[in-house]
Amino acid sequence: MNKIAALANRLPVTAFLLALSTSLMTACSGRRSDGSLTIFGVAYLILAVLAVVSLIKQDWSIGKKIVWGLIIWFFPFGGSIIYFLFSGRK
Repeated sequence: MNKIAALANRLPVTAFLLALSTSLMTACSGRRSDGSLTIFGVAYLILAVLAVVSLIKQDWSIGKKIVWGLIIWFFPFGGSIIYFLFSGRK
């Protein structure tokens, strides 16, 4: 029951962060026309690298690591945020 309460406490923060990231990422591309990264592109890159490094360090099964890796990969900005909030990492 404590896990459900902990997840329920995180839902408003997650909803806010996903809405914020969606609005920022749709309003601004991660790259400029010359191919250089914008501030949001750099922020995403840092967040994604930290998420993957944290994922590799976990002592989980390969299956769980693959699932979280796919979440981070297919949901670029939101996937990293979801990983840090809900993965139950140590």
